[in-house]
Amino acid sequence: MVLVAVIFVVVWLGAMLAVWLLWSARQSAALDRIKDRLLGSTKAKKKSSRKGPALIEAEEKGKGRVVLELLQRFRLQERLRVLIEQAGLRWRGTRLIHGCLALLLAGLVIGLNAAPPGYRIYMVLPAVGCGSIPILYVLRKRSRRLRKFEEQFPESLEFIARSMRAGHAFSVSLEMVHTEFPEPLAGEFRRTFDEQNLGLPLDVALEKMSERVPSMDVHFFVSAVLLQKRTGGNLAELLDKLASLIRERFKLRGRIRAISAHGRMTGTALSMIPVGVAAVMFCVNPSYAMFFVDDPLGHKMVAGAIILQLIGYGVIKKITSIEV
Repeated sequence: MVLVAVIFVVVWLGAMLAVWLLWSARQSAALDRIKDRLLGSTKAKKKSSRKGPALIEAEEKGKGRVVLELLQRFRLQERLRVLIEQAGLRWRGTRLIHGCLALLLAGLVIGLNAAPPGYRIYMVLPAVGCGSIPILYVLRKRSRRLRKFEEQFPESLEFIARSMRAGHAFSVSLEMVHTEFPEPLAGEFRRTFDEQNLGLPLDVALEKMSERVPSMDVHFFVSAVLLQKRTGGNLAELLDKLASLIRERFKLRGRIRAISAHGRMTGTALSMIPVGVAAVMFCVNPSYAMFFVDDPLGHKMVAGAIILQLIGYGVIKKITSIEV
């Protein structure tokens, strides 16, 4: 009975994770639309997204050829590459998929050997949860890295503005950021400077930086630099104003999070209460709770409850998510 309760909890958490992933994908799509408006047409983006060197491609094809072909068929290779790059990891997409498959098989084997014969069919769900651990790790690393970058970004803009007022060129100021700031901001600016120093046009190098760091603040920075390059003006003063604007956005975002904290806590509590009640019922009164496992009507009731709960969680998430 405890095993059934654990399976129910895992299914519930997996459903909530699916809602969060869908919401994150929607936010990324909205950010891409904003980026397209700021940077203009998508021709420059197509030029900047060139394939890697032949040696790297040969290494990819040599290791994990079957997985690589599947990723290319489903058009997931580029998405995984961008996701890993945004997380600051030096992995390959094939390595990530191999890790997911290995954990999936390990969880499935352990579940089939540990579960009773009548409940082995349900072991697929915990195995899928184990297989998603590498993806969740990459998403977690990406979120932490982007949050840390955004915290350091306003100060770096002011540093670039002061450096330009002191007489340094914009490209030299980018290199100086690498020596004065910690990671991950230092690495991104250093990479942008190296790309520009090795012959890549500055606008393309900045656009590649905005792809690696999908933040609205970075898109504003890239748009401001490109606009100043075409029309002229005082870039140092523009960067100072942009830094102050970003800080004001941070303050407003903190206020909004404080105001919406009650709604977010309410959504989390309302989503976890049914899981807790179900786990308690399976432990306290198993004969009563087994109706939802053995009876077909109980299966329909559980499915309906999960769907309604997900709809309610999505509505609360939509209400409490306010973009600044």
